[in-house]
Amino acid sequence: MSINPLYKTSATATGGRDGKARTDDGAFEVTLGTPKELGGNDQGNNPEQLFASGYAACFLGAMKFAASQDKALPRVPADATVNATVGLGPRSDKGFGLTVELLVTLPGVEREAAEALVAEADTICPYSHAVRGNISVTLAVA
Repeated sequence: MSINPLYKTSATATGGRDGKARTDDGAFEVTLGTPKELGGNDQGNNPEQLFASGYAACFLGAMKFAASQDKALPRVPADATVNATVGLGPRSDKGFGLTVELLVTLPGVEREAAEALVAEADTICPYSHAVRGNISVTLAVA
């Protein structure tokens, strides 16, 4: 498999989970904080929140792309949403691991058509490609 990147971006983090992260172009900057569940004080955003936001947005984009490429798939309504829930916890072998649950809401789209669109988006989304076989991902249609 080869990839010809059409877009690249870079970000730098300092201070780890209780630091800051910033894109190299300065367009995005965030104060990071460790969640209370991991011994922190919840002051700032954490990497799991950022990952959840990125995956949700990317997956919605993949659904729109899939619908534009395959006329048999339903159009994505303007009020469609993807809610990504990212879990973090210890692995049974060593270290920590992630889980992801994607809940897709497609108002006005019949369940079978919505499920077909979600399945196709899962084959397109770069986040889905990146985590496949590495993270447990659950896809659901509301």
